[in-house]
Amino acid sequence: MNDNEQPSYKLTFEDAVEIWLRHWNGEFQNRIASSFDVNPGRVNEVLKERKHVGSREEALNKRAA
Repeated sequence: MNDNEQPSYKLTFEDAVEIWLRHWNGEFQNRIASSFDVNPGRVNEVLKERKHVGSREEALNKRAA
């Protein structure tokens, strides 16, 4: 079985918090997605709050700390 047959990585809540922080720092969605080895649509789902609801608030709390 080669890498193309493996399921892609599934973003966790902690990943979603990191995505928010990196997005606010000006990183492009496609670069963030690449670092997690996911489709840029998965990053967009986080930023549109379709996935991992509450991650934005958690990231805001981390950013303020």
